[in-house]
Amino acid sequence: MSRIAAVQMASGADKAANLATAESLVREAAARGAALVGLPENVAWMGPEPERNAAAESLEGPTLLRFSALARSLGIHLLAGSVLETGAEGGRLYNTSVLFGPQGERLAVYRKMHLFDVEVGDGQTYRESAAVAPGKEVVTAETPLGRMGLSVCYDLRFPELYRALSAKGAVLLSVPSAFTLMTGKDHWEVLLRARAIENQAYVLAPAQGGRHPGERLTYGHALVVDPWGLVVACASEGEGLAMADMDLGLLERVRTRLPALRHRRL
Repeated sequence: MSRIAAVQMASGADKAANLATAESLVREAAARGAALVGLPENVAWMGPEPERNAAAESLEGPTLLRFSALARSLGIHLLAGSVLETGAEGGRLYNTSVLFGPQGERLAVYRKMHLFDVEVGDGQTYRESAAVAPGKEVVTAETPLGRMGLSVCYDLRFPELYRALSAKGAVLLSVPSAFTLMTGKDHWEVLLRARAIENQAYVLAPAQGGRHPGERLTYGHALVVDPWGLVVACASEGEGLAMADMDLGLLERVRTRLPALRHRRL
């Protein structure tokens, strides 16, 4: 078995403070035996919209270099939940999730495909596509825990992406998120469990949880879900960790006894 951990925190406009919190929680998870730690969406910055472009960096920027060094120093796999990446067409950004290996090597880069352009009834309107460009690639990476499929937050509502990840051999699905309080209370756990059941895979779901600038509220409840669809770890309120052992023997038993992935008819 290998232990995996999903970080829960509440990032704000102070990038240095956010990164210090993230590093502290990653170090705690590693000290408690985690071989893979996932950080939430927008881990480095969740501030006022006019400051968004100034908060963005390249893949070689200081934020991801810091996470690379952290993974190397702890000898773990580290999912840098998502950061704002420069370089998209038209002056827009990408919402990018990056997986680092235990030598600090960059194993995978996934740019969020589905952008959050909605009115959820919490008094705010979200138009992610105004500043962010969608990614175009389905991304997996091989790890000692098995093949990992990457996604980000709003992607969770599009099961065809996870089917594609499963078809590429993913046994662990990562969903770093900043779900709103309004949607999260009704949809977060249901959707995560559904993706685990449909694809007979573990789901690692780091989460933003708390209050952010602009009166934005996120739901939290970072989770780990097993291939049977059971929540095996959930963070409580505030900063913390959801940690669980990933049992590939359980995954194999689920897929053998209920071989739904082999029964697909398109």
